[in-house]
Amino acid sequence: MNERVVAPAWLDDNEGVRIVDVRDEWEYDGIGHIPGAINIPFDEFRAEEHASETGSGEGMLPGEGVFADLFGEAGISREDHVLAYDDHHGVFAARALVTALLYGHPPERLHLLDGDFSAWQLQREVSSEPPTVEPTEYEIRRPEDTPLVDAETVAEALDDENTVIVDTREEWEYEEGHIPGAVRLDWRELVDDDTRGLKPVEEMEAILDERGIVPEKRVLLYCNTARRISHTYVVLRYLGYPNVGFYEGSLTEWEADGRPIETS
Repeated sequence: MNERVVAPAWLDDNEGVRIVDVRDEWEYDGIGHIPGAINIPFDEFRAEEHASETGSGEGMLPGEGVFADLFGEAGISREDHVLAYDDHHGVFAARALVTALLYGHPPERLHLLDGDFSAWQLQREVSSEPPTVEPTEYEIRRPEDTPLVDAETVAEALDDENTVIVDTREEWEYEEGHIPGAVRLDWRELVDDDTRGLKPVEEMEAILDERGIVPEKRVLLYCNTARRISHTYVVLRYLGYPNVGFYEGSLTEWEADGRPIETS
């Protein structure tokens, strides 16, 4: 277990954390935000085009320059601990964190708030004042070892008994078409609707074990455009899964390449 997912009280004991609110600007300004949080709306760190159209091989990652400008303008450096949150059980915030990870921000300095803004607002103070920010020159350092996998890696794993391919979408999406042999795990199954955060560890582990998604296997994640797998990736790494692959192109790229689809 590690501090990839942290409770609100964690902020009480850790000063100097850069808090990133990925909600829309009108929510950040109009509804309020966690005190000290800087706003980087979700749409700002998503590419407008997909890898199948651009040929970039990087799905909907925004590009190094765009991401460096976003974090730099928010006053974030590579040395900073970053905590992200949204108001959708953490799925958009997780995407921001995985994007930072893929561009080389140290993983031990990336944290997802357990719960979201609605849960925070019920128990804690909120603010309508944006913090004073001193811009930085954010430095991109691509890691040598990355969880990114491409379509060919997924294809080669279809018959690998030591790998489980996981579809994190809803049941109806899975039934309409999925990568052959993929196990369905809707990302929301690991979320508690009452607390808006993660379910208890033992409960999550039981759900995963039932699907054959176990730490002993390599886990390859996909959805449609890599948003939902971001949350599942953060959770699995939080639970100590050592070998989790992130198929950024996801089913959008897989289908565009004319690869096989299985229906239920």
